[in-house]
Amino acid sequence: MPLESTIKNLRAEGMFSRLPDYWRVPLAQLAIAWLALIALFANDWAAMVLQWWDSSTYNHILLIPVIVVVLVWQRADSLSKLVPQGWWPGLILLGGALFVWLLGAVSGLNLARQLGAVVSLQAAFLVLMGPRIAAACAFPLAYMLFLVPFGDELVPALQMITAELTIALTHMSGIPAEIEGVFIDTPAGLFEVAEACSGVKFLVAMAALGALVAATCFTSWKRRIVFMAAAVFLPIVANGIRAWGTIFIAQSQGLEFAAGFDHIFYGWVFFGLVMGVLLGVSWRWFDRSPEENPVDLQAIEHSQLLMRLAGFSITRVRALVIGGALVAVILIWAVIAGRLEAELPEAIDLPEVTGWNRADYAPTVEWAPLAEGATHRLLGSYQNEAGQKVDVFIALYASQDEQREAGGFGQGALMPATEWRWLEPGKGLGSAKTDYLLANGRTKRFAATWYRTGDLLSGSNSKLKLATMRDKLLLTARPTTTLIISSEASGGSDPSASVDQFANDVGSVGEWIDRIVQTD
Repeated sequence: MPLESTIKNLRAEGMFSRLPDYWRVPLAQLAIAWLALIALFANDWAAMVLQWWDSSTYNHILLIPVIVVVLVWQRADSLSKLVPQGWWPGLILLGGALFVWLLGAVSGLNLARQLGAVVSLQAAFLVLMGPRIAAACAFPLAYMLFLVPFGDELVPALQMITAELTIALTHMSGIPAEIEGVFIDTPAGLFEVAEACSGVKFLVAMAALGALVAATCFTSWKRRIVFMAAAVFLPIVANGIRAWGTIFIAQSQGLEFAAGFDHIFYGWVFFGLVMGVLLGVSWRWFDRSPEENPVDLQAIEHSQLLMRLAGFSITRVRALVIGGALVAVILIWAVIAGRLEAELPEAIDLPEVTGWNRADYAPTVEWAPLAEGATHRLLGSYQNEAGQKVDVFIALYASQDEQREAGGFGQGALMPATEWRWLEPGKGLGSAKTDYLLANGRTKRFAATWYRTGDLLSGSNSKLKLATMRDKLLLTARPTTTLIISSEASGGSDPSASVDQFANDVGSVGEWIDRIVQTD
């Protein structure tokens, strides 16, 4: 067949052959808008893609763009019968998405930046395509939210849930075991429900699969909700069974064999079986045929609500200009806020505390928080006459951003790539965040963490982020301080008592921090 004939046939059979004339300009404008937004937020998209590729927790997201394209392609015939229109209320969503991105940019919260970058694409679609086409593409647009890599925030809670399920199953199977936090001691050895064993990887993947199946295989909202609940509940329970299975096998075959078996079988093979069970059991209740058109075109065309919404029209050129102005304002705001730096003293020192004397820092297992990007760091020890000893760590930051994040991963009491492991949440101590840590399965440490910025004194990273967002949005420069008071267990005593006594003797922790960083 001649080359020219082949090209003509490809053009005739190509995806654009059914594209009406009134779709071509709007589609080109949407493509330009999306490319511009992706380029402007390229750092955030690059960070997301790196997480998709490098982190096994988010490998499934590599399929999400393909799924979205397929979902839209399934709607192509119906979409071609609808007329795109500019819609100014979509600019409100665009402004909201850009504001969320700004909040993340000024506070170093990557999740907010990435969410804003994704939602800005959804908003641009709404602005340039209008409410009717957005309604026809409602699920593909909503499914784009799974492009945002979320789930790490759930790890500590999932570790505790998995540990509780595991110890219950271990006792039920007749194996004597004791649990302390996320560590389970059995005759075969000490097992840790580590972050990698929390089950978050399969949970977020199952949530994405569950949403896809619920939307494409069911029409009943009741069945969709039940299926989604099962898609979330089942992997959590299955992960507890997986952890128990490793312990059970280790009792007879040894730790090394159990670890190898867990790696080979209890990974995606086991959860693949769980996924198959979920789909197999649910199959009989699927009430939507694969051949059924995913778009109820008649309902969209005759919807009184969509008809009223369509009345808020705007020319697409004007919408692009206004949208571009919004982006420019947000980017300028982010640049100005990002340059804010609080004035800091040239040096700081740990003060005297009534009833306590400075002591040599001599931990059984090295403990020294990172606090990357901090201008000043202090680490010292105090001891009182009763023999109680605490280690005090202070980090002072001139600003908070992506490189200087007081509450960022690995910046607190638990240091990554060290002997220390998170054991369990600690007992309450005022507004502090408290944790028990364990090193080498035997050295226990209690740590209480506070963040101080302005009038805020809290162990909550979320509250610190909100305070940072507020200050940056108001273009106010304030220093941020991290204070960690910790103590190693000695002679079987609870180290939290030493930390509690020191905090009581300090008096107002917030005022004490202010004296150290010279902000009072």
